[in-house]
Amino acid sequence: MTEKILFISILVSFLTTLLILPVWIVRAKSIGLIWEDVHKIGRPKNVAGSGGLAVLMGFTLGVLSYIAIKTFFLFTDITTIRIFALITTVLIAGVVGLVDDFLGWLQGGMSAKFRILMMLFAAVPLMVINAGAAHVNVPLIGLVDFGLYFSLIIVPLGIIATSTTFNILAGYNGLEASQGIIFLSAMAFVTFMTGDTWLSLIALCMVACLCAFFIFNKNPASVFPGDSLTYAVGALIGVIAILGNIERVSIFFFIPYILQVGLKTRGGLKKHSFGRLNEDGSLDVPYDKFYGLEHIAIALLKKFKKNGKAYEREVVWVINCFQIVIILIGLFLFRSYIFI
Repeated sequence: MTEKILFISILVSFLTTLLILPVWIVRAKSIGLIWEDVHKIGRPKNVAGSGGLAVLMGFTLGVLSYIAIKTFFLFTDITTIRIFALITTVLIAGVVGLVDDFLGWLQGGMSAKFRILMMLFAAVPLMVINAGAAHVNVPLIGLVDFGLYFSLIIVPLGIIATSTTFNILAGYNGLEASQGIIFLSAMAFVTFMTGDTWLSLIALCMVACLCAFFIFNKNPASVFPGDSLTYAVGALIGVIAILGNIERVSIFFFIPYILQVGLKTRGGLKKHSFGRLNEDGSLDVPYDKFYGLEHIAIALLKKFKKNGKAYEREVVWVINCFQIVIILIGLFLFRSYIFI
């Protein structure tokens, strides 16, 4: 019962993000850090950018408060090394994303190779503590012992993959934040059921931050997340999957992002996922083919809605519903592993 005090860390995460964001929005606008809202009539350039910085601060303080409570009040093992490795990885990913925010909007952004190199550094904290289990159950093969190669190859590949691909399904008000809330809530549930309750609580700290961020990011948004948020959330997903030994479940949950990568690759990674804005604020697919799940969502809405119109908020709902369905299927398929 005394461990209920740990939920204070979730509250700290939420309140810190909630209090910092209004200040950040004002400050970002005062220094000209504002971005264009492409799905609004007139495409106003009045939305504060890089709001992920506030989420990073809220998450960090929340997790540090968790460590403090475990240390000074509960006097229990806190797996300190793994927690600090987790925080370091997420912060490095967030800083890389923040740099990409500035370069991306002002000078063309980092090259893909340089971005991957930077995200490799984000994986180093996990590599040096030999995170995760080297024995992996590979489909159609069985249990494989990767030994030292797990830390040196699998771990960095996992962090690079989740951090960079979580960034690829974005660009609609509330989409990144709501996807993070759904995905990390599912991971919190899985890690709780498999006995890694500390990972579950840390995941919920980020969920709390994203809930506070969503208040300002939902349609119509007053702040955009930027890569500083998407890289950090993606990295956290990878870290939890590795430390919780739930890689297979997480990969299945990641199906929408895998599909998104395929669709973006189809367009040579040059076709954007934005919709074509109409005079009434509705959206159309801008190309003859689909180059993102967002385009598929627009097409489905236009086909099945009575008025034949698709709006930004609805596109986000459709994608979120798809993610929830994938998660529910994953929970069913991996039930023998999750519900032990």
